[in-house]
Amino acid sequence: MKRIAITSIILLKYFVCPAQVKTFQVSEQVWLGYFNQMRFTKKTGIWTDIHLRTKENFFTNFSQSLFRVGLTYYLDDHAKLTTGYAFVNHYPDNSHPRNTQPEHRIWQQAQWHSQYPSLRLMQWIRLEERFRSNKNDENVLATGYRFNFRVRYNILSQFPLTAKKFQPGTLSLVLSDELFVNFGKEIVNNYFDQNRFFCGFHYHLNKHDLIQIGYMNIFQQMPAGNSYKSMHVARLFYFHNMDLRTGKKK
Repeated sequence: MKRIAITSIILLKYFVCPAQVKTFQVSEQVWLGYFNQMRFTKKTGIWTDIHLRTKENFFTNFSQSLFRVGLTYYLDDHAKLTTGYAFVNHYPDNSHPRNTQPEHRIWQQAQWHSQYPSLRLMQWIRLEERFRSNKNDENVLATGYRFNFRVRYNILSQFPLTAKKFQPGTLSLVLSDELFVNFGKEIVNNYFDQNRFFCGFHYHLNKHDLIQIGYMNIFQQMPAGNSYKSMHVARLFYFHNMDLRTGKKK
């Protein structure tokens, strides 16, 4: 239903503004990511994730690198709150060909898990405060930052593919969708930012650590409002969870 609603909004814009020229870009990328959630006590922990993303044709140049860290408060074993900081480096592209563009983010997140015999669900809602370096008319970095808020909602589901169901050495099917919405006084044309749909697999290394591999499609509206991107992404993530309350992995 969410994807249908997004598609309806986009189609409506075509009918309302038929004279506006729409442009589309298509690219193929590879996303590599490492996630670590380390729990210190019953209530406290730390979140870390690191990413490297290519630009086009899967292996041509880089588009972004990202480092994110946060402090986590565990409501219980299935729900937690996290707040932290992220640094994003946007590598040169057509909009800023001469240098990289840094971005600083403050973020807050609520995340919760639901477990059933043949299904696992993970959901989060994240608020980001984004500070992106300004560019002058020649697309060279200038002093100051552009600021906006962004809300992200992600839902991920896992379905076991073996009788052991999520045990070490097994595979599970993964489907997820994440919706991004911009807001703030500098947002004029692209309140809808992007949608990320992922389909792939989890290989369960042990009870909680896993490798995720699969395909992701990103449909993104650019700030001008009449320019869109569709990115076909090969995604490989490693999730590493540690519980220091026992000195062992969770």
